[in-house]
Amino acid sequence: MTVPAPARTNAFSPKALAFLRALKRNNDREWFRARKEEYEHLVRTPMRAIIDRLAVDLRDFAPDLVANPKTSLYRIYRDTRFSSDKAPLKTNAAAVFPARGLGKHEGAGLYFEIAPGWVWIGGGMYAPDTSTLARVREHIAANPRRLRSIVESPSFRRGVGRLEGERLQRVPRGFPRDHEAAEYLRFRQFLAGREFPASFATSPRFYSGLVTVFRRIAPLVTFLNEPLLPGSASSL
Repeated sequence: MTVPAPARTNAFSPKALAFLRALKRNNDREWFRARKEEYEHLVRTPMRAIIDRLAVDLRDFAPDLVANPKTSLYRIYRDTRFSSDKAPLKTNAAAVFPARGLGKHEGAGLYFEIAPGWVWIGGGMYAPDTSTLARVREHIAANPRRLRSIVESPSFRRGVGRLEGERLQRVPRGFPRDHEAAEYLRFRQFLAGREFPASFATSPRFYSGLVTVFRRIAPLVTFLNEPLLPGSASSL
C-alpha cells in the first residue's frame, strides 16, 4: 500500500522519532530495506520540507549559505570503509548548509540533526585542514575585536553559550603568546550550538527554534569563511 504524502510541516511526528529508535535497535540493511517507504515518509520528506523553507529564510540572515536537499541532506547509508564500526546505517537525520563557493565540508556552515536521544542545532567549522586553519588564524589575529564582538555578545552567549571545539595547549607558532586573540588562536575547531531533547523535533516551536539558533551563529560562520571565499577581500 502506498503511504500518502504528509501535509507540509516544519516539525517531525512522534512516529519519526520512533522510527529512528527502531533503526538504532535494528541497524541492518534488510530491516531498513523493508521499511524504506516508511523512512521516506516519516523522516526524509519532513527534512526536505525544512531545507526548502530554509532556502528562503536563510536569505534574510545567511545569504551566502546553500540550502537545497541535494547538497544539504545527508544520506542514510554510512561509509564504513575506514571505520571499525561496520553498522551500515546512520541513526540520525542531518543536514548541513555550507558556504556558496566552497565544498560541502570546506569552511564553516550551519548544521542540525535529529537523533533518537537529542536534537542538535549549531554550526561553525568542524575539521579544517592545515591550510584552512592557518588562514582562519591569520584572519582572527588581524580582527580580534570583531571576533570578540560576535562570540562574546550577549545574544550569542544567551543563544548558544561559549565557542567550543578542540584547542591547543599553547598559542600556535608564529603568534606572540600575549596576542590579544590568544585564546581564540588556540582553537582547532570553531563550534557553537544547542542541544535539545529529542521531543523538541515534534514541537510546533521546532522550526522557529532552529532559525533562532542559526541566526545567533550565522555571524560567526560568515567571519570564519571570509579568508576562504574566492574574491573576498580577506582571502587576498
